[in-house]
Amino acid sequence: MTHQPSRVGNGLLRALPDEAWLRIQPHLQRVDMPLGQTLYQPGGKLNHVYFPVDAIVSLLYVMQNGDSAEIAVVGHEGVVGIALFMGGESTPSSAVVQSGGYGYRLPSRVIKEEFNASVTVMHLLLRYTQALITQMAQTAVCNRHHTLDQQLCRWLLLSLDRLQGSDLVMTQELIANMLGVRREGVTNAAMNLQRAGLITYARGHIHVVDRQGLEQRTCECYAVVKQEYDRLLAPDKLAPDKLA
Repeated sequence: MTHQPSRVGNGLLRALPDEAWLRIQPHLQRVDMPLGQTLYQPGGKLNHVYFPVDAIVSLLYVMQNGDSAEIAVVGHEGVVGIALFMGGESTPSSAVVQSGGYGYRLPSRVIKEEFNASVTVMHLLLRYTQALITQMAQTAVCNRHHTLDQQLCRWLLLSLDRLQGSDLVMTQELIANMLGVRREGVTNAAMNLQRAGLITYARGHIHVVDRQGLEQRTCECYAVVKQEYDRLLAPDKLAPDKLA
């Protein structure tokens, strides 16, 4: 039985004008997005954009020596592959599934046609791109100026905003790769948060016990990013008449 794509689970799909949704719906393909899957390699040609539903994708910059650091996360609020409609066919970063789930992928030709044909769709995707750029910039500032404890709190909160519930399946090694730090540093930071009663951590499973405590412990970077996403992508700001 063929799965009928739904716009409910992804914020950008939900915000599309009805006529645009009807045009792209036949081209959307539901895809599993298992933990650790690489959607894009650095420098590779992008053939699709991805709209996560209950998965989270990390955008990573990988150095020549293999070291990596996360520059942004994308979940049900957005789309992976902005280079396609921003005028490029590739990106120097990679995209790796951080939290497994599913989403929809759309061929590059279709997203570019919609971006160029509809002012409303263009404005919607540009709003999202501005929010994503804010996250990238704030991540760079945070990694340079704030403690690892604060960075881990920010990372956990951004992930929680893109998940249902308070649980993440994530090894310390993967978190270390995301944050661009040594695994021992993540271990110490996670132990600090656990001793403070904010999380529990065991065998790659993180349960957030006190979200408000995480928000109080993190730096201002999380609030800056969240406020910008709320400002640009709140449902009342994404009504077609507000985007046209």
